[in-house]
Amino acid sequence: MTRLLLTLLAIGLAGCESTYYDAMEQFGIHKREILIDRIEDAQTAQEEGQEQFKDALEQFQAVVNFDGGDLEVIYNKLNSEYEDSVDAADTIRERIGGVESVAEALFSEWETELNEYSSATLKRDSQRKLQQTRRRFNQLMSSMRNAERTIDPVLASLKDNVLYLKHNLNARAIASLKGELSTVNEDVNTLIEAMQTAINESSAFIDQMKTND
Repeated sequence: MTRLLLTLLAIGLAGCESTYYDAMEQFGIHKREILIDRIEDAQTAQEEGQEQFKDALEQFQAVVNFDGGDLEVIYNKLNSEYEDSVDAADTIRERIGGVESVAEALFSEWETELNEYSSATLKRDSQRKLQQTRRRFNQLMSSMRNAERTIDPVLASLKDNVLYLKHNLNARAIASLKGELSTVNEDVNTLIEAMQTAINESSAFIDQMKTND
């Protein structure tokens, strides 16, 4: 099943997750496949987010190193990077929420279906795999949520500096912003590292899911 079909069905059935899952199963696409697909989408969003926040940091560095020219132009560039960073953050949050949603549905279904086994041996093995998968997923979700939390300090710092520059387009304002650079730099680096941890955890989780198939 193509990603295009996934997207079209997601748009058409976005109002009800359970209806969406049922519809996907009609096409032979089960929750574990949707989970893997959404984790990969979250990885992509975080990778793109890393690049966006790097760009925002570089633009802020360009501001504090400003040495002549049109201050309004450089303000507009910084404001644009801030707005793009907000959009990237919203996408990351949305993708993480989608991962958590389908995982909850998958684990609930898996737990319920354990009662349908007639073989005690197969039931025990499936239960063991469920516990392992849930444990690993909780670890993944913890790293994703941690990465998500690191976004807020960066956005707050960027917003403060954008607002300050907006109302103080002069050399003195630029000098004042220089003291903020180390904080913004540290926050962005923390964010990038946290996202990389989540990206790595995602790859490990996907590998485990595929191994269990």
